[in-house]
Amino acid sequence: MSAATATRGTKSGRLREYLLTRIENELQPHARLPTERDLAEEFSVSRLTVRGVLDRLESEGWVYRIQGAGTFVSERRIAKSLELTSFTEDMQQRGLKPGSRPIVAEDIHAGARIGYALGISPADRVAHIARVRTADDMPMCVENTYLPAQLVPGLLDLPLDGSLYKVLAARFRIDLKHATQTIRCTVLEPAEAALLEVPALSPAFAVERIVYDTRGRAVEHAEALYRGDRYGYSLTLQRGPVTSRGSDG
Repeated sequence: MSAATATRGTKSGRLREYLLTRIENELQPHARLPTERDLAEEFSVSRLTVRGVLDRLESEGWVYRIQGAGTFVSERRIAKSLELTSFTEDMQQRGLKPGSRPIVAEDIHAGARIGYALGISPADRVAHIARVRTADDMPMCVENTYLPAQLVPGLLDLPLDGSLYKVLAARFRIDLKHATQTIRCTVLEPAEAALLEVPALSPAFAVERIVYDTRGRAVEHAEALYRGDRYGYSLTLQRGPVTSRGSDG
């Protein structure tokens, strides 16, 4: 029997599974959960057990508490793992409907900054695509993508409301391999905030990515601004061998 199965078999495990099922399938954000007393009576457990389950759900971001008022369902933040996936794939994996609102689709000179990122001449042409990406019709990010025009002839004439990575694979036989990515915190300028339907100066993640194919070519430089209230990043950290150098720090 696995640890997960064993946990689900305990009273606290059954309570946790019940609450998660209701949160994911029935309850809307900010809906109030049953009281600790009601849950304790329904599941024949102590209030201490209920409190422990709720503590864990709160630490994981499923619920929040208001002193004297109760426990409520949190807005779900979309957690992005550090894998090379498209926005479309990220949303579909979470059961959300991905979408795009086109802003710009144009053929332009790369210029110094984009040319450097893609390893091409500033005079070379790039396809520039700007879109607002949505999840269940809610704006999540403003995305500017630049691709060397010689690698994607005719791209701008295609529908650009879905996964660009699928188009690159199916139409241009470009197989993506890896990427370098930089993430920093920022705030949204008024124009960006308006596109994302949030107040100006709202927190955001600024993400820059250079994607390489299996031939080692830089095929995409993307710059995106993600809403800080609806998006996050999930990291898995591995602890390496500890080398003793005298005293512990």
